[in-house]
Amino acid sequence: MKIKIINRSPNPLPKYETEGSAGMDLRANIEAPVTLLPLERSLIPTGLFIELPDSYEAQVRPRSGLAAKRGLTLLNTPGTIDSDYRGEIKCIVVNLSNEAQIIEPGERIAQMVIAKYEQVTLLEADFLEETVRGAGGFGSTGKQ
Repeated sequence: MKIKIINRSPNPLPKYETEGSAGMDLRANIEAPVTLLPLERSLIPTGLFIELPDSYEAQVRPRSGLAAKRGLTLLNTPGTIDSDYRGEIKCIVVNLSNEAQIIEPGERIAQMVIAKYEQVTLLEADFLEETVRGAGGFGSTGKQ
């Protein structure tokens, strides 16, 4: 599949880093480093604009290395970029560590996964079919 993209940043286009990668890294399009204090968040632009086909979304997800090593992750995860959105892709980065973290210009801050979806028609009903699980919620299936 080919997707149109406009890159208004000095960074290279997102790409798959390995043959088996599901996501393409997104980079910070900032002129100067951004410092995030503990529990602080910032909307970081990427300079990227995409045109997705109908029935596709782009999911913006955290990078595991940033989360594990520096405590940087994304809010509203995964963030959804709808097929009819034409604005700039931006990432809500939050610092969950106990120390200030610096985001550098061009740093890889997130990953983007392209996924197919279907729109559904909701049918209002008076009852739902029974299952073994029933209404069991969080933790109801046990620890094993």
